[in-house]
Amino acid sequence: MSVRFTILGSGSGGNCAYLETDETRLLIDAGFSARQIRQRLASLERSPETLDGILITHEHADHIQGLAVLCAKLDVPLYCNRLTHAAVEATFATRFPCRSFLTGAAFDVGDIGVETFPVPHDAQDPVGFLLRTPAGNVGFLTDLGHATRLVVERVRPAHVLVLETNHDVQLLQNDPRRPWSVKQRILSRHGHLSNAAAAALAEEIVSADLRQIYLGHLSRDCNRPELALGAVASGLERLGATHVRLQPTSQDRPSPTLHL
Repeated sequence: MSVRFTILGSGSGGNCAYLETDETRLLIDAGFSARQIRQRLASLERSPETLDGILITHEHADHIQGLAVLCAKLDVPLYCNRLTHAAVEATFATRFPCRSFLTGAAFDVGDIGVETFPVPHDAQDPVGFLLRTPAGNVGFLTDLGHATRLVVERVRPAHVLVLETNHDVQLLQNDPRRPWSVKQRILSRHGHLSNAAAAALAEEIVSADLRQIYLGHLSRDCNRPELALGAVASGLERLGATHVRLQPTSQDRPSPTLHL
């Protein structure tokens, strides 16, 4: 059984990942232009025309930018909940056929089991995912202000986890370009995870089965990969969890493909 997972890009300006099994090919979010997504898939010798679906966490632009072309023109199935679907249609002022799910529900796309759960973020009905494949489980926590008990329990079975490390609190507080109202939104319980908050969450989630954590959604202005890596690594080292590999992501280029 061959299962391949690639973060096509992750950051405040765009988020998209690709998961492939022997039977199924999925995008998780589509936060780059369709042209960019096509180019990044081409680097894997893949194309959007072969996709079996796109899973959407929420309707913010850095997660849906490519949908108008991918779904409306290429007829790739869209999977999201009802409120997210309505927000996506309002954003693009066009209709999108959607295979809607209820937040908290589980369903299958080919041989991938999709488990959904609510996350605290300032969107209409944002969700996280646990994707169960024949070779292992992939968890997605890309945008959330804090980790609820439900979030921790739902992603604990993950073998691979995409975890938001959005900002360093001091860099954010000292950033001269962001007004205080924006800083308050980012720091709020429905904003984004800081490096320290992500490290604490990683310590809660870590298990003997967790193999890799991708550090995602880094702010270009208010974070640096070495700060995110250092914070999460320190937390895991305190637990002796030396078996977990940490991989910072980039908005500018795909991460190396992981073979589960």
